[in-house]
Order: sequence, then structure tokens, then C-alpha cells
Amino acid sequence: MESNIQKIKTIILCGGMGTRLKEETEFKPKPMVEIGGAPILWHIMKIYGHYNYRDFIFALGYKGNVIKDHFLKQKYYSTDLALNTKDGKIVTFDNDTPDNPSDDFNIIFADTGLDTPHGERVSKLKKYITEDVFMVTYGDGVADIDINKLVNFHKSHGKIATVTGVHPVARWGLMNSDENNIITEFAQKPLLYDYVNGGFMVFNKEFFNFLKPGDAIEDALARLIPQKQLVIYKHESCWYCMDTYRDFLFLNDLWAKDPKWKIW
Repeated sequence: MESNIQKIKTIILCGGMGTRLKEETEFKPKPMVEIGGAPILWHIMKIYGHYNYRDFIFALGYKGNVIKDHFLKQKYYSTDLALNTKDGKIVTFDNDTPDNPSDDFNIIFADTGLDTPHGERVSKLKKYITEDVFMVTYGDGVADIDINKLVNFHKSHGKIATVTGVHPVARWGLMNSDENNIITEFAQKPLLYDYVNGGFMVFNKEFFNFLKPGDAIEDALARLIPQKQLVIYKHESCWYCMDTYRDFLFLNDLWAKDPKWKIW
């Protein structure tokens, strides 16, 4: 893989309070809510890392220190270690195996404010973006997306922004009926036909010119539309967002049975 592709940085929006997931987010930020014993943030990073995109910027806000603490201590949590109780010296052991290598991520932890809208969070991180292209995603969504194909698609069309369009799952069952009002189908939470912004966005650095204080990302994206500078990358495979406690339970159940986003 080309070295310049490896250097593309990915901003992960980690600052929200996750109020609709309050059973899990009262004491930790939403990206730290666990799926299968690991934060959903880690799952997102593993998706990018599988394609060798390993440079991340965390846009921190609500309980950002919990995220810092987790990654600062991760090596101690994930390996065997020896401790001398007299001088406090700690020695860690290399537990790498071919089937379970240690993570190799570069992370910038950036405090972007407690109540800052996510578009403004991105704007505050401009000083860390040195390449012509960068990526942004939300801290609560996973997918079996091919990041290489996404980046190559973005570079191919020459526009400022690419957003990944995904099909959301209906939260309720949908009914269809015939002309006599006889129900012909009851679909249990089907995929909806329309697309929503599923994160996994790619931007040229010019995007910063369209961001204003107080913006959500969608505000800046809307300014690109009249100039025909916003393109959709249609992802027709799996995508899941952990928005509610029900989503939390569903994703943990899926992780145990069929974790479709586990591409690493």
C-alpha cells in the first residue's frame, strides 16, 4: 500500500453525551460503550486499521478523560506484566501472536469542548491535518466497509467531499396491504430504501473553508450541494449504529453470533 495513503488521518467524533443510551453513558462517553468486551471506538479503529489507516484524531468532549485513560493503560490491560511493589517498576511481556497481534495505532487526543457541535469539533482540528485528504467518522457506527475503495472513489471524482450512504434498519415492522386492505406482508425491521449518512466520510482539506462556528457537519455539507461538491459512496452491505440501549443489546448479541463488521 502506498505510504501517502497510510498517512491519511481519520477524525473520530468522540464528544457526544449519548443521552439516548443513558443506561451505559452515565459514567462513560458513548464511544467507550462496549461490544463484546471492547469499546465500540476500538471496533471502528480496527475497521480502518485493517486497511492500514492507523492515524487517528479523537475529537473529545464529554468524559474525554475516560477515553484517554483507556488507551494510556491499554498495554497494561492487554498483556501480562510484572510489578515490583517496592519501587513501582512495571515490566510488560510481549503477548503478540500471529492470530492476535497487538494494536498499532497513532492517536491524537484533542479536547474540542463539552457542548461543541460536531462540525465545529472538526474545524478545531484543522491544525492537525497536514495531508490534502482526511477522513471523519462518528464514534458509534460500524460497517463492513472497504476503506481503500472508499478513498479511491473519493480521489476518482475530484470533488471536495464524499459521504457514505447506508440503508438504515426500520425501528418497527412494516406492513403492506392489497387494494382490499388485506395485509400481504409484515416485514420485521427491514432495511429502508433511502440512504442516510453513515459516517465514513472523506474530505479534501478545502472542506475546512465551508465550516463555521456552531456548525453540525450537515450544515457544512449542505453548503457543498449548490456547488456540486458533495458525492455519495453507496454502501449496500452491513452498517449498524449504536444509538439506543436496544442497539447496544442487539450489537452485543450480533458480536456473539455473526459480527458482520469484523473484517480484521
